[in-house]
Amino acid sequence: REIRLSAGFSVETLNNRREWQDIFKVMKRKNLQPRLLYPARISFRFNGEIKSFTNKPKLREFSTTNPAL
Repeated sequence: REIRLSAGFSVETLNNRREWQDIFKVMKRKNLQPRLLYPARISFRFNGEIKSFTNKPKLREFSTTNPAL
């Protein structure tokens, strides 16, 4: 029996992914283990907890209140 998986990303999802790429690269360099989840949400491990954000303003607010980030 054969199982096929296919990714059917919408234009909106692909655009959101492009928007997060710069942030994703910085987090990866800082070893925060970022993951892009769909629809566009970024998740990473910080101080032993998994943090998830669905938009840039909330991530920006978190990063300004946590200087270690």
